[in-house]
Amino acid sequence: MKYFEANFDGLVGPTHNYAGLSVGNVASLSNANNTSSPKQAAKQGLQKMKALHDLGLVQGVLAPQERPDVYTLRRLGFTGSDSDVIATAAKQAPAVFRAVCSASSMWTANAATISPSADSADHKVHFTPANLTNKFHRSLEPQTTGRILQAMFSDSKHFAHHQHLPDNDHFGDEGAANHTRLCSDYGKKGVEMFVFGRYAFDQSKAAPKRFPARHTLEACEAVARLHGLSDEHVVYMQQNPEVIDQGVFHNDVIAVGNQNVLFYHQQAFVDTQSKLDELKRKFGNDSELFLIEVNDNDVSVQEAINTYLFNTQVVTLANGEMAIIAPTECQDSPTVGRYLAELTGRGTPIKHVHYYDVKQSMRNGGGPACLRLRVALSEQERQAVNPNVLMNDTLFTTLNSWVDKHYRDQISEADLADPQLLAESRAALDELTQILALGSVYQFQR
Repeated sequence: MKYFEANFDGLVGPTHNYAGLSVGNVASLSNANNTSSPKQAAKQGLQKMKALHDLGLVQGVLAPQERPDVYTLRRLGFTGSDSDVIATAAKQAPAVFRAVCSASSMWTANAATISPSADSADHKVHFTPANLTNKFHRSLEPQTTGRILQAMFSDSKHFAHHQHLPDNDHFGDEGAANHTRLCSDYGKKGVEMFVFGRYAFDQSKAAPKRFPARHTLEACEAVARLHGLSDEHVVYMQQNPEVIDQGVFHNDVIAVGNQNVLFYHQQAFVDTQSKLDELKRKFGNDSELFLIEVNDNDVSVQEAINTYLFNTQVVTLANGEMAIIAPTECQDSPTVGRYLAELTGRGTPIKHVHYYDVKQSMRNGGGPACLRLRVALSEQERQAVNPNVLMNDTLFTTLNSWVDKHYRDQISEADLADPQLLAESRAALDELTQILALGSVYQFQR
């Protein structure tokens, strides 16, 4: 049976804005309060999705969250009509209001952790939405994310869905941004690499001092249990606290993997050598495993953050060769551009680099890898996926027309308090659920 990896990219929402909400994310903070372009952002994301589809990859779309989140504002004591709630919150609690207008769900690498059927004890594909407890604006997402995923992967014969982990910092879970699966083939049992920032129940262990470690070991262990993973096919690796303090808020800002390739920076992990030895042992035939370490002398941590060198996608093409999907910021950097050009000739499976413009996402703190959720599937499992969410020429044209109809060219912070924006957003999402055949996944539809 044929197996492959599908990418499901987050569709940028109608309220895409630069509120600078994410402490620890240098790009997000440095662009705070700039004017954004929701229409351009959505079209850039769609263009990347279509490009990967055209490369022969299975590409899907994951719907955004409803924003502003009026329901959360009501839980926090704001009353009256929706317009009253928005106006009062924007005036009395502007920081809270900005948070409930977040469009961060566009980064679906944080949406959930997925384990394929080849790894799980019951041979189903398992989904656990991330609780994202470290950031208030992102902690509002899991329930809607879970409903959307269930509408996309609804066949219980093939797919198992779990509730997100308890909403507590001890089980802080940032999803697939801190999870990498390595395997010889997508259909064979692989090694799932869970990366964490700190130990929740042991304060004596090393932890970052400047920026928060969002993901805990205990969350990693819980997801592995929920997904029925074998201990012999799981590796837990701690992210280097020093690079977290430099702005590496997720592992996918400092490392990325695909099949038998792990592409990582020299400073990415704690106790690197012993953990890589464990990874090689559990992988099995370590002669097939390519560990590509980027040295400080070649690319500094800061340059990797600035260009999102590791927040690229490493994908397997139809001919078996691998390609890196990179933002144009990598191409524009003499250091990183030169490194990637040389990498394709080094005898690793990575033979190509494709550059795409995702500047609207980059300025808000997320590159190509942030925008996608990876799901390894068999052909039979793919047939069980909601077909309306899979990219093709027709869907690409339909979604671009949908964006043109509903999205604003620009949004400033002041625009978020416009009650008309809520009406526009709900109209857009209501139509989107019909295009993607998702049913009533949003609170305003229920």
